[in-house]
Amino acid sequence: MRNTDDLGKLLLRVSLGVLLLFHGTAKVMGGVPASIMAKVVEHGWPAWITYGVYIGEVLAPALIILGVLTRVGGLIIALNMVIAVYLAHLPQLTELASAGGWRLALQGMYFSGGLCVALLGAGRFSLGGARGRFN
Repeated sequence: MRNTDDLGKLLLRVSLGVLLLFHGTAKVMGGVPASIMAKVVEHGWPAWITYGVYIGEVLAPALIILGVLTRVGGLIIALNMVIAVYLAHLPQLTELASAGGWRLALQGMYFSGGLCVALLGAGRFSLGGARGRFN
């Protein structure tokens, strides 16, 4: 039987990257929503930090899709989700959705997916190669 680890890493990288990139593309096209900037300022952080969303939702997904600096991209995505939950979703942390699932399931999947990519690396189906630095 052939080892399919590298194929699994590719599927994880591309699915996580593409799905998160949709969020980033919306922000590139329409700008960062004022509600995000308001939350950042409300927590006493400088407003310019809001633009970090482009790093977490555009740059990091692009890195993991391509398989370049994959582990760094995965960590950035995980950190992006921690910040998003802290700023906007903390009250929902222990809530269930109307269908019975965890209210923050999407954020949880992005967070855990980012951590998995950071721990597993890119695999051989990547521009950086399986043994590339930070891949």
